[in-house]
Amino acid sequence: MRKGNITGLAVGVTTLAIGVIAAAAPLGSAASAGSAVTKQAVTKQAVTKEAVTIKASAPTIIIKPDVVHPLGVMSTPSQAYCLQYGDYRCLTPQQVESAYNVAPLYKHGITGKGETIVIVDAFGSPTIKHDLAVFDKQFKLPAPPSFKIITPAGKIPKWNAADDDMTGWGGETTLDVQMAHTIAPGANILLVETPVSETEGVTGFPQIVTAEDYVLKHHLGDVISQSFSATEQTFTGLGQINRHHLRLAYQWAAGEKDGPTVLAASGDSGVADVKLDGETYYTHRVTSWPDSDPLVTGVGGTELVAAKGGTYQSVAWNDTYNSHLGGGSVPYASGGGLSVLFSRPSYQNGVKNVVGSVRGVPDVSMSGACSSPVFTYQSFPQTGFPAGWYPSCGTSEATPEFAGIVALADQVAGHALGVVNPTLYKLSAEKAPGIVPVTSGNNTVTFVQGTPAKTYTLKGFNAQAGYSLVDGVGTVNAWYLAYELAGQTPPK
Repeated sequence: MRKGNITGLAVGVTTLAIGVIAAAAPLGSAASAGSAVTKQAVTKQAVTKEAVTIKASAPTIIIKPDVVHPLGVMSTPSQAYCLQYGDYRCLTPQQVESAYNVAPLYKHGITGKGETIVIVDAFGSPTIKHDLAVFDKQFKLPAPPSFKIITPAGKIPKWNAADDDMTGWGGETTLDVQMAHTIAPGANILLVETPVSETEGVTGFPQIVTAEDYVLKHHLGDVISQSFSATEQTFTGLGQINRHHLRLAYQWAAGEKDGPTVLAASGDSGVADVKLDGETYYTHRVTSWPDSDPLVTGVGGTELVAAKGGTYQSVAWNDTYNSHLGGGSVPYASGGGLSVLFSRPSYQNGVKNVVGSVRGVPDVSMSGACSSPVFTYQSFPQTGFPAGWYPSCGTSEATPEFAGIVALADQVAGHALGVVNPTLYKLSAEKAPGIVPVTSGNNTVTFVQGTPAKTYTLKGFNAQAGYSLVDGVGTVNAWYLAYELAGQTPPK
């Protein structure tokens, strides 16, 4: 999770006209408390997608980090290895920076200096400071001016290398920190760790909310990026979320002058996602929360395809049919779709032909494809997984990247920008150069489940100029968008 900023918007926070579907019918059924945690091995190359089940007194909801490791460990970042063992085009920080045209910002001293990116993850990683230092040395990045770790929601349990919950979140933390730092190398990093496994209540979100409330109360950050989600249908409805005050931090952030921007990953299963057992996929389109919350910016995923002259073209991320990633047995694509919890916010009135009367997600997209993963370094103890370089992908990659973009814009503005969604949609409608349309690809997915095994295909949505339910308004050109979000014009 990362921290965000609030600024004066064309549409003020108090006039977002954010509606909710208050009378939603009960969604999903109760699962037994303490359902087993799952870690799916998709190929012989140990493709993993971690999901965390929270033990709770009420029906257990799955909170899952949206990180995927499509390749095994390597001793040094090697493109040759990536190509040999799956035809992956692994990306360095410099390639990601190039794809989003951040170099001109750096030349003008816009590196995120003075801003703080808040990352909230369960458990964190006991080696994250060391791992970031190794990452920075390898790719010649400066260390962040400040990197602090706090645990405002309670003591973190002792690290257990054999606990898939804990190590899954360790990988999430690694990706979050290193990608946020890649885009905004001059920004401070505040890692907020939560003891999720000890949470009581409907989900692990209560402790996350406690941690975020602490950050907000003490004005500790400018952009909060969350790389985790739960399927909307696993809640009984919005009332369950409200009863447990799970939206409190978002409401607080949106109500503050110059408050933080809150981001959330749109998920890695296209239009599919799991039920309360954490393993079985719904056989109809679903989407996730908190990325569907109108006070949150939902971040989807794209694939960066190399073009002429060292440039990149973005297409909607969909690796569902990649033969190296399960070949149609597991859904791997940018999450997106129509909310069953929230009605259409006013900033989406201009795209009502796409979303209808409800909230559509995501809002914007960044690199997240598993066929073009990013190099990350991790050394936390994990049974069966040595220290080294692990290519990583998913909307967990995209979300901290966009957190870095927001931090750059915060520096330009001189303050946090708050809820940026109204500005993103306004810029898209104006065809501003900071918004780059994504016009190809989709998030249709296929998966196999059940006994006997049965194949399901869920038709997703096509990318298109303007707005789509796979990549939102599109992706970004950071040089322009950093100034546009701040209400300014780039210098000539």
